[in-house]
Amino acid sequence: MTARVRAEWEKLRRVAVHRPGIEMFFGLLEPYAALYERAFSRYEARREHERLEYTLREEFGVRVLRLKETILDAADRDPAVRRRLVDWAHETVTIRGGRQEVAEARRSMEQNADALDSQHFFTLLLLNPVIEVGEGSTGGGVDVRIMGQEPLANLYFMRDQQAVTECGLVSGRPAKPQRSREAEITRFLWEIIGIPIAGTVREPGTFEGGDFMPMGDFALIGTGDRTNEAGIHQFLACATGFDEIGVVHQPGHPLVPSRRPDPMIDMHLDTYFNVASSGVVIGSEILLRRAQVDVYHRTGEGYESSGETTTLYDYIRSKGFAVIDLSILEQLSYAANVLCVRDGVILTVEGERVMKTVLANLERKAAVDTARYGRLLRHAEEDYRRIRNVGQFFPHKAEFYQHDIETCPLHFENLTGGYGGPHCMTCALERG
Repeated sequence: MTARVRAEWEKLRRVAVHRPGIEMFFGLLEPYAALYERAFSRYEARREHERLEYTLREEFGVRVLRLKETILDAADRDPAVRRRLVDWAHETVTIRGGRQEVAEARRSMEQNADALDSQHFFTLLLLNPVIEVGEGSTGGGVDVRIMGQEPLANLYFMRDQQAVTECGLVSGRPAKPQRSREAEITRFLWEIIGIPIAGTVREPGTFEGGDFMPMGDFALIGTGDRTNEAGIHQFLACATGFDEIGVVHQPGHPLVPSRRPDPMIDMHLDTYFNVASSGVVIGSEILLRRAQVDVYHRTGEGYESSGETTTLYDYIRSKGFAVIDLSILEQLSYAANVLCVRDGVILTVEGERVMKTVLANLERKAAVDTARYGRLLRHAEEDYRRIRNVGQFFPHKAEFYQHDIETCPLHFENLTGGYGGPHCMTCALERG
């Protein structure tokens, strides 16, 4: 099986997703520590994700590959895969206590392995538990306490652990410790289904797929809070197959004090810029004009800087693309995080309800820290009043009709609470 993507607007044929499970419960115990934007309903989030899968599969004929189910099916069919899963899960579990108690706990885990289903071991990978064992106070038993250690609450954002280029799949390295183990699980998936890995970003590099945008003859790579320069250089060394690369520097938001920025607002390139068709992109113009682009050209020895620096807005316009502008509030509400399923057809968030939840969360943040978020809140509130008065909540905008863009809005009031939309939730494996 191969993975290949040349342009974001080509027909989407195959994606990998992960429907959130028990790991999301632990993330919601402390949403901000889990890199979530806000609290939300886990039950409704799962229903929204099911709708995303159904829409891709039934309405657009996309082959949807589910991460957990694919791994578990392979483990149940193939003893070698099952053994790898069991061994890896046992290595993941941390056991603390006296030497004798720890040794006994390890022996018990191995002895019980055959009686446990494969999902048990996959769940250990998701939750990364710490087990504390000690001699019991009565009856000669053992006292056990189980704690979590950075459960993979963001795994449902399947875009970020890798990027698929014209020359194949490059495995990334997430920047945040909460997400650092995710790429190991997705690499396990690629190995199981036979997708070759063209390269792997390693320390000190960081690289996340939400910062990569294939655009035909050229590609864009964002750098900033999640993808660093070392990661970009390693990525480019994998011969991505594009004649030109634009390295986009994450812009600071003009309505947040520069001395106290909030990088989560535009953490990835796809949170403020995306593709609607082969001739139209969407994005927050205020951020596109602030984002600096360094242009690299492919040579016989890799990529070399052309010395040209411009803005993302000017760069993309020079390539012949029209730009549909997003307001401050639309960008904050994941309007840029669309998924193009074929040229001129995009999956989007249904904006009205998401805007209300984003505004409510921003109000809470501004109440605690007015100096940091007050201006952003006031501008977002003005956007909401204007949008409501004209009755054009995203994606029901005249600009889409003018550019002959078909939108398919989905209700993601809960899933977006994790800081992402349909683009972030899907790893595009094959287009064309």
